[in-house]
Amino acid sequence: MPAQGELVTVSQQPTEVDVAVVGGGIVGLFCAWRARERGLSVAVFEAGDRDGVAWPVAAGMLAPVSEAQFGEHGARALRLGLAAADRWPSAARELGEASGIDPALRESGTLVLGRDRDEAEALEREAAHRERLGLPVTRLRPSEARRREPALAPTLRAALEVPGDHSVDPRRVVAGLRAVLGDDVRPGAPAVRVAAGEVELASGETVAAGRVLVAAGAWTGELLGLPVRPLKGQVVRLRDPSGPGLVTHTLRFSHVYLVPRADGRYVIGATMEERGFDTDVTAGGVYELLRDAFELVPGISELIVEETLAGLRPATPDTLPIVGEVDGVVVATGHGRDGVLLAPLTGDLVAGLLTGAPDEELLALCDPARFDRAGAAA
Repeated sequence: MPAQGELVTVSQQPTEVDVAVVGGGIVGLFCAWRARERGLSVAVFEAGDRDGVAWPVAAGMLAPVSEAQFGEHGARALRLGLAAADRWPSAARELGEASGIDPALRESGTLVLGRDRDEAEALEREAAHRERLGLPVTRLRPSEARRREPALAPTLRAALEVPGDHSVDPRRVVAGLRAVLGDDVRPGAPAVRVAAGEVELASGETVAAGRVLVAAGAWTGELLGLPVRPLKGQVVRLRDPSGPGLVTHTLRFSHVYLVPRADGRYVIGATMEERGFDTDVTAGGVYELLRDAFELVPGISELIVEETLAGLRPATPDTLPIVGEVDGVVVATGHGRDGVLLAPLTGDLVAGLLTGAPDEELLALCDPARFDRAGAAA
């Protein structure tokens, strides 16, 4: 068996590792990192520059409270989200120290905003729901919200402050994970078939492994037939040439968010479109995002557009992730809009599963057995 972190190739024989990870996104990389920390050798097979990969598009919100939903599925998602958010400060610190790349964790909180009477009434229902759950949230008068964020428009009707919701920069997180894993990441190596103990790559190479983990995002369904579909999201990335400071909180309103970075960049997103694997950026999508953001932060009109892009979130029928074992293959997918938030938690859950110390309570919330292969509730 190769030493930890080492790939050994024997002439005309498959590469052997403890864990072969199919998928080099933020979830797959976190799982590989945590598995290697527990003494397992890993190899991460990344498809390369494939259109639609979710993490370069993600804004990086860690927002289980402001995104808390109603109903049973909402309660399960909240439980997972809170457990994941608790892990992020230590995970960001560890990753920064190990890689030398700061994940840019921002702890300035979130303001949830209402632009008109209807949105203000909806915000009141959201606030009451969170208070019933015992979650920290504070109602703000519009004048109080503008004192916190002077760039907000005077037409603001209502606001909630969520101090515990934060953000990271997913691009810096992935760069840090790649730096830590080093040569254990193999770019440009898409998988075409997976089975218990074996991965076949598009190049024709067959990789033997003690365990196979599939974390291929929206493409997981194509490999394993699970009910995972692509949910398209378009975003606009802006830059303030005068530097940071236009806004400091993450701002959420209706279905749009604006997330600041420490260097004066901002991410506005995101659409939610059932378009299959389409990754085209459309004029309508960009217009709607900029229009809605401009209504509450008029100053964005002076910012420079750096990128417009679209990503494919891996979504499931009940919006909850799939983490567990299917036909001898470990799966970590279906995180939807919460891939960045749930990545450290998923890494811990998968590492525990691989080393015989599973967190049964949390894994039960993500059990693949809740679906049949057609995607219906089992």
